[in-house]
Amino acid sequence: MRDGDDGALLDAYSAAVVAASEQVGAAVVHVEVAQAVRSNGGEGQRRGSGSGFAFTPDGFILTNSHVVHGARTIHVSFADGASCDADLVGDDPDTDVAVIRIGGHQLPTATLGSSRKLRVGQLAIAIGNPYGFQHTVTAGVVSALGRSLRALTGRLIDDVIQTDAALNPGNSGGPLVNSKGEVIGVNTAIIPFAQGICFATAIDTAKWVVEQLLQFGRVRRGYLGVAGATVALSRRAVRYHELDAESGVRVESVEPGGRARRSGVEPGHRRADRQGDHGDAAAPRAEARAADPGGRAAAEAMS
Repeated sequence: MRDGDDGALLDAYSAAVVAASEQVGAAVVHVEVAQAVRSNGGEGQRRGSGSGFAFTPDGFILTNSHVVHGARTIHVSFADGASCDADLVGDDPDTDVAVIRIGGHQLPTATLGSSRKLRVGQLAIAIGNPYGFQHTVTAGVVSALGRSLRALTGRLIDDVIQTDAALNPGNSGGPLVNSKGEVIGVNTAIIPFAQGICFATAIDTAKWVVEQLLQFGRVRRGYLGVAGATVALSRRAVRYHELDAESGVRVESVEPGGRARRSGVEPGHRRADRQGDHGDAAAPRAEARAADPGGRAAAEAMS
């Protein structure tokens, strides 16, 4: 490849990152919180901060649960210097997603995309406020899909996006966007002392949680008690079982006392749908969502 071609590729890459960050940047906010802390000397306050982004023009903002959970006060500021107090609409520690709201109208908003058709190697751009440095942009790629990450509650977050776009404390709750400027994930975690291993809750998961929080103020879900990973199926298996998907779910772990365990599901089992497009690790979670809380959710396995 000639030097001129290299320059053209770099220019295209830069143009994509610039365009995406300009499209989303105005909607990204710096979230500052104060939490009550009790000690032997009495009650005090602990301050923290993170990121978030407006997704409706009337002031609804997505962020992380661990940023705002238990906060006594929440204050947000935009890139243009505008700032105001916010109220907690609801949060879900099991997926590390929260919704807060500020008063306002015609606010800049970020477009929510879809994480369903993401591909490994795709451009990923993170925007946030690491260490209080407001509206910092970093770029990388989607390193892996379908990861599972344990939330602070101990429950596994499924369908997590792994990226090497640099994240630091303060990025939590900010958007992970694609080259079109569409939000594909909510930045949530890093591995301390690791290089380029960062995670975001998939936006499809976040959108479902947002619907629940706006409707009920909390998340109502069924429970299967299984964690899985997406695996490719052989052509022979796809043809023999007349499957619509070319991938399935390999069971990685089964929670004691869960419905999956009582249905005979064991680690190593594989599962695939004959209908629909749930041939990935999100399928067990999707079934659990569809089930009535406390009701029955189907658990089907192919050994």
